[in-house]
Amino acid sequence: MVSAMLVAEQVREALAGGIPVVALESTIFTHGLPRPRNVEVALAAEESLRSAGVVPATIGVLAGVPTVGLSTDQIRSLGADDDVMKVSLRDLPIASAKGLSGGTTVAGTAFLAARAGIPVFATGGLGGVHRGASETFDESADLPVLARTSILMVSAGVKSILDIGASLERLETLSITLVGYRTTKFPGFYLADSGFAIDYSVDDAHEAADLVRARDELGAPGAILVANPVPAEHELDPAEHDRVLQEALAAMDAAGIGGHDVTPYLLDHVQRATGGLSLDVNVAVYENNVRLAGEIATALAG
Repeated sequence: MVSAMLVAEQVREALAGGIPVVALESTIFTHGLPRPRNVEVALAAEESLRSAGVVPATIGVLAGVPTVGLSTDQIRSLGADDDVMKVSLRDLPIASAKGLSGGTTVAGTAFLAARAGIPVFATGGLGGVHRGASETFDESADLPVLARTSILMVSAGVKSILDIGASLERLETLSITLVGYRTTKFPGFYLADSGFAIDYSVDDAHEAADLVRARDELGAPGAILVANPVPAEHELDPAEHDRVLQEALAAMDAAGIGGHDVTPYLLDHVQRATGGLSLDVNVAVYENNVRLAGEIATALAG
């Protein structure tokens, strides 16, 4: 059995020296993007952070070892492995005890990042409450994990295939601090505006960093979520998005898809129906969030 968490030397040194660090998840390249684009996007995200003077800490599990700060070769290896598991927080003990490898989800990454002392985390879209959750109780583990994890996370809201209104209600119930980045319109991943409003916003990275300082001084628990909308020039056409999503939901119901198969089914349907354009939006969302997370980490370290 392997149980120790490994923090890469460059990450440990950066944290000890006050150099900004940003945590990055690994499911985006183990499960979220097709090859070879998956590894290209992962390595480009790391390079963009390094170019800004920020140390990237891509997180994953290698042969049972939760690793904070994957090397380039390790990223390539995980990205090429057909048998890697998707590792949420609940799966970490299983992966560790059985010596398995996997890509960490938002929940798994946030937990490991916070445990390593990394204050800022960039992802694409946050998990949330699924449509029909009043009957299925289907809610992403991301939300309760973030409610008890002291980290600032940059995301483009929740995925638009989810029940956005219910997800916002759960964020409030769980006392997860939520602000928009230069907006009070809650983004919906593929869309800059999901149609739902949020109460507060920050205008720059320094204001976001101040939220972290205030939370820590108060001793308040939980994450700060910075909702960063996809740039308008990269979002899916809203009318096209709505049409494709309704088609995907109808096809899912007809096929009897449920449980953990819902999200990958819907995302795959959207990708095929948009001729791959949704993948381009996915990458634009991620790049935009990584850039902002780097700016916030720099402001926090200053």
